[in-house]
Amino acid sequence: MRVQLSEEQQLLRETVRRFADEVVAPKAREIDETGEFPRDFFERAAELGLAGVAVPEELGGSGMDTVSYCLVIEEISRVCATSGVILSVNNSLVCDPILQFGSDEQKERFLRPLASGEKLGCFALTEPGAGSDAAALRTTARRDGSDYVLNGSKVFITNGTHAEIALVFASVDLEARHKGIAAFLVEASSDGYKTGGHEYKLGVNASGTTELFFEEMRVPASQLLGEESDGFKIAMATLDGGRIGISAQAVGIAQGAFEEGMSYAQEREQFGQALSSFQAIQFYLADMSTEIDAGRLLTWKAAWAKENQKRYTLEAAQAKLFTSEMAQRVTSKALQIHGGYGYTKEYNVERYFRDARITEIYEGTSEVQKMVIASAVLER
Repeated sequence: MRVQLSEEQQLLRETVRRFADEVVAPKAREIDETGEFPRDFFERAAELGLAGVAVPEELGGSGMDTVSYCLVIEEISRVCATSGVILSVNNSLVCDPILQFGSDEQKERFLRPLASGEKLGCFALTEPGAGSDAAALRTTARRDGSDYVLNGSKVFITNGTHAEIALVFASVDLEARHKGIAAFLVEASSDGYKTGGHEYKLGVNASGTTELFFEEMRVPASQLLGEESDGFKIAMATLDGGRIGISAQAVGIAQGAFEEGMSYAQEREQFGQALSSFQAIQFYLADMSTEIDAGRLLTWKAAWAKENQKRYTLEAAQAKLFTSEMAQRVTSKALQIHGGYGYTKEYNVERYFRDARITEIYEGTSEVQKMVIASAVLER
């Protein structure tokens, strides 16, 4: 595995960092406060090729590798975690499964506009009674001639308020649990497809999180992704890749908080000297820097394994577990460095602190990651 970035990857990182600082950062606080979905950000990011980073150019993407994708998500999340997860979902949870499991016709009809940023996608798996236990979902799909008819609902769907294409998981046989789950590519304009209101949350507040409702919604059989019994397999494989993106997001959040904390420590004076001259603060910064680097390397390791078509379920789970919990520790220390000011809205560090929390929950909680890791190491 190569640790040093290539010239192309370094140039990508510099380009995306500049875009993040100049375009994304100025709106980050506002969208966090208002909850307004930043569709203009997604469109401008798409102009840079960031909507389908690892999708081949012939299918509308940028044709880059998975490590490059991680660099994109980290740099965007460094200034705005909301914007980072919007891109992560479109790339990891929608584009990637279509690329891996879709037919040529599906790739042309659905993947191309998603990868180019013409359309936005969402991933509809979670339900009110089916979170960590995805096999317990109750949304149904019954075959009716050349169509499937879907009924049910989904919750906590990122991008859901503005997505034009949804990857929806439904059961064709509830008694079969995971073996009865199928995956469908659904257009939001379909009759019977409805969205709920915007969900205001502790963090990543403008990510378009909402409920989805399906009432006698007809979906042509040609929009079934893979075979009828492939849905659970597709969902789990997709989440493996998605965890790499969330790991990169967590690293970005931690990096942003670290930069805020270090800058404040160098500027703020107490007892006649800068905070950064106190050993306690220096030790904070040393721990934060070390943990961020460790998380970044775990993320790149998982990305390398995916890119080189190795088994990466273990690596992705380890990366997400460590980076999400690391982001909590780093943002907490960054807030502590700011003292009372860190607890106010005047500084960005409180937003980083709130945003970091979700990385331990979505795309598999820390407890689920530990289950995955334990299962993998016990099989060795």
